[in-house]
Amino acid sequence: MRATSRAAATMAAACAVLTATAASAPAATATAPNPVAAAASPVTATAPSPVTAAAPSLVGRDVADPVRLRIPAIGLSTPVIPLRLNARGKLIAPKRFDRVGWNRSGPEPGELGVAVIAGHVDSKKGPAVFYRLRDLRAGDRVHVDRADGTTVTFRITRLARYPKSRIPDRQVYGSGKGTQLRLITCGGPFDRGRRSYRDNVVAFAR
Repeated sequence: MRATSRAAATMAAACAVLTATAASAPAATATAPNPVAAAASPVTATAPSPVTAAAPSLVGRDVADPVRLRIPAIGLSTPVIPLRLNARGKLIAPKRFDRVGWNRSGPEPGELGVAVIAGHVDSKKGPAVFYRLRDLRAGDRVHVDRADGTTVTFRITRLARYPKSRIPDRQVYGSGKGTQLRLITCGGPFDRGRRSYRDNVVAFAR
């Protein structure tokens, strides 16, 4: 299990990469009900059949790395890639808009502490992997498939939106008790000067 860093998962820099080129043949799938202000046009894709969940391993122990994130409530199934931190301790966003990334400097999902998975909300071509994160509701299930064939399941407890300059680190990233998961993307007003959103949307799960 890796040590938890309070600033390790800050997405203030992560969502500013909206000018990167979206990769072709996306692996993540989600149906976008409405385009966002920064999106050129909405995209609609058909969710593939979810992978078969393996028998869950013991929770709280050292566990294998995450390889796929599945959220049935929003029709999402996407690969998970490891993300590193920059020199300032900020999480570097995935280069692709159809993938999510896990903060490899923190716990793996299912280990004690707060595991963080981040993804883009949109791109110049339309909605991205976490476009529908804002549609999650308390009780929705989040499945994380791991490299050893096991799956850990979390339930959403709440959603929150914070200005990137005023994210309550202890509340969002503090370990608290047990195993927890945070799903993070951008939201709020779009700053055209900085070409990024001003807020972060955070889904809390445990």
